[in-house]
Amino acid sequence: MARAGQVAGTATAARPTLPAPATRGGHTTQTAPTPQEAREGGAAPRKVAVVTGAGSGIGRAVAHALVAANWTVVLAGRRAEALAETARLVGHVDIEAPTIMTVPTDVTRPDEVDALFTAVRDRFSRLDLLFNNAGTFGKAAPLDELAYDDWRAVVDVNLTGAFLCAQAAFRTMKGQDPQGGRIINNGSISAHTPRPHSIAYTATKHAMTGLTKSLSLDGRPYQIACGQIDIGNAATDMTGRMQTGILQANGQMAVEPVMDAADVARTVVHMAALPLAANVQFATVLATNMPYIGRG
Repeated sequence: MARAGQVAGTATAARPTLPAPATRGGHTTQTAPTPQEAREGGAAPRKVAVVTGAGSGIGRAVAHALVAANWTVVLAGRRAEALAETARLVGHVDIEAPTIMTVPTDVTRPDEVDALFTAVRDRFSRLDLLFNNAGTFGKAAPLDELAYDDWRAVVDVNLTGAFLCAQAAFRTMKGQDPQGGRIINNGSISAHTPRPHSIAYTATKHAMTGLTKSLSLDGRPYQIACGQIDIGNAATDMTGRMQTGILQANGQMAVEPVMDAADVARTVVHMAALPLAANVQFATVLATNMPYIGRG
């Protein structure tokens, strides 16, 4: 099953209360004009982003931040009700918020990924950004006790799902006029240093780095930039155990510091805002005092 990115939960920044956007057909939520329509005063059309794993956590926080930066955002994730809640919350950022579209998508299903990006092309005619965020930590278990199905579930979401979304975004960006766009992959601190009992998650996040590098190379002729953000201990549902005690490499349990997911979102927006001639290849954003550098 596809779940929200490396971490899950909700950004803590306060939002003003405004009416929820309208829902059409139970599958998409849209407000305001399409980005191709001229904005009042002749301003440039808004750029279009797809955020996977947008139903909670980092995905929801990034959607908030992109909308606040005047992007049009397509919310993708497995749970329609969670996407609708993100859309409702995002609609509270600004009374003139850009278009929001929700597309329930299981990133492990090629047909659903194709349908997602077809919907983006049909509605907006182009794609400027993919935040490739959907992922799962999976079951924490000693290596010799990890079941094949548990291994495969993590690989299907974190690696195959990321590939399918990147491939579909790449095709769209290559074929559109003007050509080009940006893909930002959600890696992890685990792309550098593992936790105990996390072999499936760690292996897929190392693989994400290879995916990022290959996308960067293959995208050069088409003005497609690709970078990776490696996140450590953003405060979300998935990191709740960090604040109650989590297994360390020395076998002890320890409480770890966390940071606000909004700080991660601001970094993604910075990466996304660069011209395509510039790229943040790798960025690491972590709670300052988490046990990562040195001996903790």
